[in-house]
Amino acid sequence: MSRTRSVASSALGVHRRTVLAAAGAVSLSAGVGYALRPTDSQAATPGTPATAAQEAPVASDRRAPFRPLAPYTRGTTVASVAAPRGTSGYRRLADGRGWPRVVRGDLAAPKSGRADRRTTLAAFVQLTDLHIIDAQHPMRLEFLRSTDVHAWRPQEALTVHGAVSLVERVNALRGAPVTGAPLQFAMTTGDNTDNNARSELEWFLTVMSGGRITPNSGDPRHWEGVLNSGLKQYWQPDSTVRDADKQLGFPYLEGFLAAAMRELQSPGLSIPWYSTVGNHDSMPLGCYASHRDTWLTDFAVGGRKLMSLSAAEAKKLQEALRKAKDPEGVQFRELLKAHTRDMRPVTADERRAPYTPTEYIKAHLDPAFRGVGPAGHGYSSANLDAGTQYYSFRIADDVIGISLDTTDAGGHYEGSVGSAQLRWLDRTLRDNADSYAIVFSHHTSKTMDNTRRDPARPNERRHNGQEVIALLGNHSNVLAWVNGHIHRNAITPHPAGGGRSFWEISTASHVDFPQLARVIELADNKDGTISLFTTCVEAAAPHRTDFSDLSQTGLAALYRELSYNAPGARTDLAGGGADRNTELVLKKG
Repeated sequence: MSRTRSVASSALGVHRRTVLAAAGAVSLSAGVGYALRPTDSQAATPGTPATAAQEAPVASDRRAPFRPLAPYTRGTTVASVAAPRGTSGYRRLADGRGWPRVVRGDLAAPKSGRADRRTTLAAFVQLTDLHIIDAQHPMRLEFLRSTDVHAWRPQEALTVHGAVSLVERVNALRGAPVTGAPLQFAMTTGDNTDNNARSELEWFLTVMSGGRITPNSGDPRHWEGVLNSGLKQYWQPDSTVRDADKQLGFPYLEGFLAAAMRELQSPGLSIPWYSTVGNHDSMPLGCYASHRDTWLTDFAVGGRKLMSLSAAEAKKLQEALRKAKDPEGVQFRELLKAHTRDMRPVTADERRAPYTPTEYIKAHLDPAFRGVGPAGHGYSSANLDAGTQYYSFRIADDVIGISLDTTDAGGHYEGSVGSAQLRWLDRTLRDNADSYAIVFSHHTSKTMDNTRRDPARPNERRHNGQEVIALLGNHSNVLAWVNGHIHRNAITPHPAGGGRSFWEISTASHVDFPQLARVIELADNKDGTISLFTTCVEAAAPHRTDFSDLSQTGLAALYRELSYNAPGARTDLAGGGADRNTELVLKKG
């Protein structure tokens, strides 16, 4: 594949196009940028050739001189990670030893001297599975904790605080840790919200773009949820009641709930950001297909909430969710109706209504949530016209990004893609064969096994992860498939013939410990290989917590510590050393 346009600056040791792309991305908020203009989105219409979009020029007077920084580790998990103290009970966190960088030669042998030759192609940040939660929402499934202790997390009231702290960390990074290149953008790879609620969507967009957030719904003065229900199966932070979690060592924190629902400020990301959709962003509870069920909508905005359920009934519902036996929520609706008398009164709130895919895109296009841009954060009016949630964008002169929609509108939390999107993906890669490609999605290749038909497109076939792998393997310009969903760090090599191998990079969530994001850097080693560097980062809040500190930062630190101690929480989500901080080597196609 010829890339004669790739001119490197030997004096700076950084790819010339990286500088231009970074300068252009910053100017997107002014309507001028190196990336594709959002109104010219390539993503929206399956029948539109990918080359139809035009690039806006970079204004030369906007280009600032750039010299790459030296490699650094501070503020990354190479330097330090949150680590538990003690051996049992509720364990406090402290500064722990960092994770070393592991060089992986699964797909190509790393050659000596490459660090002195390499030039940077691109650098960006991946955020995934933020799961911004309206913890008082009537449709939450906390009551499943009677059969599965992990069905409810003690930290759920603090997701906004944790996400703001993560934004603060990204803003504080001194560029890319290995190459020193400027960070060009951030991409969220889905499950930005948790329960498909408008309240959550507004909070997410404000976290990312900047502004004030009051993470509370219903009664503006009092908490109305399981945290002050008096039910011993849930942590009661403001009460001295000896609940099940306090018996494990969870603290009594007077004033916690008032602090959790207090207004806080997000600075917003200081770099452009793009959005990819996840199943929790598309469907109520992340798995129910129908937005036409007015009863579920009425219940979501209404004044009743179920907080407890017998273990037998909870297990029956949980099995239906796992096995996709109730894709439109009929069984869930009937269960709620059967337990009307067991519900507790809460304050009704229209902001808790589920939002549709169209409303999701319109919210991203709202100028109030533009931040530093780009307008729509990848989505455009063309997506609205076509009813799609996938698009492509220009990262650098030699690199394109492709954001997929792997949610299955037919129901269930696992994913797939339709035939039209698969054809569009193939065409976009073919039409941009002179550019490297990074593909983004929510689901991983192994979790795209749900091929239930989309109710809006009943005649369209759905395709699984193995079919997507096969398609990507047919294009020598694909370097990586970046995703989330599994809440676990996992990096998988996908070998193919003819130099068509690529890496699949799956990153842990920011709702379950260890609560990570990932910096990804692309570099040409000038020896026939490409290196992809992955570096995990935590939120900016300190590892150590202070139970008397209920400030915005103190609560963000507590969010991490509660997630570590959550009963039933998995302990393998950080992955192995080869899934965290890495250098992933590829042959140039």
